[in-house]
Amino acid sequence: MHLRIVKGLVRLAVAEDTVVRNRALQAEWYGEPLGDRVRPLLDRLGLSQSGLAGVLGLSAPMLSQLMSGQRAKISNPAVLHRLMAVEELVAGPAFDAMTAAEIKERLAEIRAETATTTSNVRIAERAPGADGKDRDGAPAGRGPAESARLVQTVLREVASASEIEAAAALLADRFPDLAEVLRVYGNGRASEAEAHFIRKILGHARSR
Repeated sequence: MHLRIVKGLVRLAVAEDTVVRNRALQAEWYGEPLGDRVRPLLDRLGLSQSGLAGVLGLSAPMLSQLMSGQRAKISNPAVLHRLMAVEELVAGPAFDAMTAAEIKERLAEIRAETATTTSNVRIAERAPGADGKDRDGAPAGRGPAESARLVQTVLREVASASEIEAAAALLADRFPDLAEVLRVYGNGRASEAEAHFIRKILGHARSR
């Protein structure tokens, strides 16, 4: 009996250590533990974990494990892409004025999105103009939000938040604009990345 109790306590301690380690890794990789990122979305959207899991393309148990720290990493880049899209939706200035039907429709669009990576290339397409760009001046096939999220997804796949910040710090004195790009797209919110993209890329294209 005593041996079983001891073994049970050991397993519990190991599980607690795993959660602490996984949450620390999530903070390094994603800027904060995933539970801290996801819970505000559930509140704002009025969704259950199961409902949001469906939007992200995860099973409900998998999302629960990521939020609780039982699992550390989002293994599918498309899931991270969709998570950032949901964050962008909720943080947008128009969100509070959206009807429930409009929110539901936008979530369905996000669910259908696939992250653009070297092995899986697809973003909601737009018709290009004669110059090969869409009506916003962005490269044909992606708008400002999609383009900004693409850069975010790539950076966060190749480096953790702390690594990106360290790289930005090394570049800040000699190459401040490049350091800003790393910080905005590597560690910033989706809305900040989109605003930067519009200001730097589209603003430059329209001024020419």
